[in-house]
Amino acid sequence: MNDIENKAEAKTPVVQPACSICDEDGKVRLRVEMPGVDKDGLEISIEKNELTIAGKPLRSEGQGTWLLRERNRGDYRKRFIIDESIDRDTIDAVLVDGVLTLTLATKEAAKPRKIEIR
Repeated sequence: MNDIENKAEAKTPVVQPACSICDEDGKVRLRVEMPGVDKDGLEISIEKNELTIAGKPLRSEGQGTWLLRERNRGDYRKRFIIDESIDRDTIDAVLVDGVLTLTLATKEAAKPRKIEIR
């Protein structure tokens, strides 16, 4: 292999995974689709107000020539900006069948409350 081929293989494309976000019972749930990613290939981090999700799928190219390929090839990466109302210490992450579900709880001070009238 020459240097040009080595550089082409070293540069893996980055794909933004499909995502859905909803509010369920006062908690924010993110569902991120990353087919082919297992727990060992997943990294979730928070720095300041940026939540980053990165996934490296298992490579199973198979033998032969592709006749149809609808799934994007590459590593997954998605970034979200979260505000101060999210409790960063209680974020829960579950990965099942290539779908990552993150549950982000809001801080007690940020939750709406009813004011009692006297």
